[in-house]
Amino acid sequence: MRMYDLIMKKRNGLALSREEISRMIREYTTGVIPDYQMSAMLMAIYFQGMNEAETLYLTESMEHSGETLDLSGIRGVKVDKHSTGGVGDKTSLALTPMVAACGISVAKMSGRGLGHTGGTIDKLESFAGFSTDISAETFLRNVNEIGIAIMGQTANLAPADKKLYALRDVTATVDNMSLIASSIMSKKLASGADAIVLDVKTGSGAFMKSREDAFALAKEMVTIGNNAGRKTYAVVSDMDQPLGFAVGNALEVREAIDTLNGRGPADFVELCMTLGSYMLMAGGQAADETEAREKLREAVDSGRALDKMAAFIRAQGGDETAVFHPEKLPQAAYAEEIRSGTEGYISHIECGEIGMCSLLLGGGRETKESAIDLAVGLTLCKKTGDFVKKGEPLAVMYGNDREKIAQASQRFLRAYTFGPEKPPESLLIKGVITPESSRIY
Repeated sequence: MRMYDLIMKKRNGLALSREEISRMIREYTTGVIPDYQMSAMLMAIYFQGMNEAETLYLTESMEHSGETLDLSGIRGVKVDKHSTGGVGDKTSLALTPMVAACGISVAKMSGRGLGHTGGTIDKLESFAGFSTDISAETFLRNVNEIGIAIMGQTANLAPADKKLYALRDVTATVDNMSLIASSIMSKKLASGADAIVLDVKTGSGAFMKSREDAFALAKEMVTIGNNAGRKTYAVVSDMDQPLGFAVGNALEVREAIDTLNGRGPADFVELCMTLGSYMLMAGGQAADETEAREKLREAVDSGRALDKMAAFIRAQGGDETAVFHPEKLPQAAYAEEIRSGTEGYISHIECGEIGMCSLLLGGGRETKESAIDLAVGLTLCKKTGDFVKKGEPLAVMYGNDREKIAQASQRFLRAYTFGPEKPPESLLIKGVITPESSRIY
């Protein structure tokens, strides 16, 4: 088998076999196949597409290109959750203690963020002493004893995906549904969970801007997961405005703690309840969404979910007292209100621009080497559909540098659009894709 022949085969619109894809990924990962030939293959895939079987073969080949996480030592069904990312998306921080308090084992590999805020690990490091640098033995023991453990993604998890993504990024071949879906799912499958619940974002603050693309990606990933023998669900949710009110690492942790105390923002609570319901159903802890929601609500109302967060933080070296006293989390030196210069209903928020404000303040990374300021960010006072009087505060900006606050404030004001009439309400949950059906709302 020559790579030249495979490129020609795909260029001509023919399907590649499991053996051909497996060998191609193996030889590219080990350096036998050069970048220029793989670039040609990616472009052929971009134009000709891949069928369902090819997409599964590609995903599984990338999954097995390096280490895989063996979770067989964990009791019960292991359920993982993945989000395609968005502004103010702190869902894992509140969701994992909620579902763990309901008897679901949550064993997650997470990464650091590159963009407007940190990733889950960065946010958790708002708790002094918290570390994801734990051994596999500690990881498994913590899940069995507490119900939650999160460790950093190993360098050798799906290395083929890392190498392919870097090549796609410089050859204009990122935007292909099979390549996107296989990239995400190869890492999820390698992480070892029995079932996977996906949160696919759509809107101005999401990777998938259009509903059509978000649903297409969700369906593709659900198909891959179920074809790979993992029960997989996808929820398509709104990212046309930030999730909740807080954007920024420690600020988002505080909002997650508020949620576990029963005081969370309505949209954030609803997303946690929806995703959590499917995690409970996937793990066999609830027969339907009604039962699942009752269990999740009881876990919060009883305080068990908050206690679960504290136990998880303590087990990984963090100061769990900050769970009960959030004022111990990092705090910025300055807090400045951003006031509206106009009056009317907020008709649109350019969500991605709000994320960029957090980045300007120092809350995210422009490069992998950038240092994150965990204390900075912003909290919204008004969101889409709210009426605002001239001079009313739209948000509070938190920073450690007044010049950065001034720059971020100017950018923030440009992200808001006002109108004379209240805009129609946008649904938070756009639809759900299950192994059996698709529901679009």
